[in-house]
Amino acid sequence: MEKSRSPLTGYLLGALAAASYGTNPLFALPLLNAGIDAFSVLFLRYVFALPMLALIMKARGRGFGLRRTQLLPLVALGLLMAASSLTLYVSYAYIGAAIASTLLFIYPILVTIIMAVFFHERASMVTIFSILLATTGIALLYRGEGGVVLSPTGLLLVFLSALSYAIYLVWVNGRSIREIPTLKLTFYVIFFGLFLFAFRFDVHTFAILNAQPLLWLSALSMALFPTALSLLCTSAAIQRIGSTPVAIMGALEPVTAVAIAVLLFSEVLTPRLAIGMLLVIVAVTLIIGGPTVSRYVLRVRKMFPRLRHRK
Repeated sequence: MEKSRSPLTGYLLGALAAASYGTNPLFALPLLNAGIDAFSVLFLRYVFALPMLALIMKARGRGFGLRRTQLLPLVALGLLMAASSLTLYVSYAYIGAAIASTLLFIYPILVTIIMAVFFHERASMVTIFSILLATTGIALLYRGEGGVVLSPTGLLLVFLSALSYAIYLVWVNGRSIREIPTLKLTFYVIFFGLFLFAFRFDVHTFAILNAQPLLWLSALSMALFPTALSLLCTSAAIQRIGSTPVAIMGALEPVTAVAIAVLLFSEVLTPRLAIGMLLVIVAVTLIIGGPTVSRYVLRVRKMFPRLRHRK
């Protein structure tokens, strides 16, 4: 991929992609708080995102054709993505958007574990340290304000959301899927995921939206910013600076979500929760940037020959 074009622009696009995805609580919580169930909220998000993505595909000259062998994997990926979205949105009612959005960011760690257990990829010391760090952060997040234990149901829902997304990320690297362009892949993932919500869509949702017209804006913004805009900026950033820096900047996702939840929705951010969130973000950043971290550690060791292992 071409990476020589304006690296600064690439970093700005990567930051915008992560921050826009972190606006999920900003647009989802008003709809959920208005009495719209998670199935219906996600139906709105997906159904409004589809024409946006279709327009982007047409503008980029992408076709919609698929091979027969790609159909079933895309259906499965769509259901995995839909399940991840659903369990995350439902968890907001149990543990709040700030903690849920941070815990969701453990998915790269789950990817690492899946690859090690099922595909025999060797885990580095940086990876093992990151997993221990994340476990410590999650333990701190388990108790909220005043030492109150967080809802086990909410924690389980977020774990299932992260696990579903981790499986999606592993599967999406399969041979039959890897050759599908990103925009087309995302379009069909959302298209097939939409069916999970269509069967449970509550028609009374339209009455709630019409009674509070600003909620229409929330629904459209939810499809635009954390979905279509985030995807566009991610693709553009990867073309300029590569996948790893963009992935590392994904740490801005939970930071944005936490800031929105605390500043706009009056969620309490205690020192314990702040430290727990920081540990999770640092752990996942180390996971993603592991090879780079290892290179720097090796360089430091070379500066101190006495630290080398003596035979």
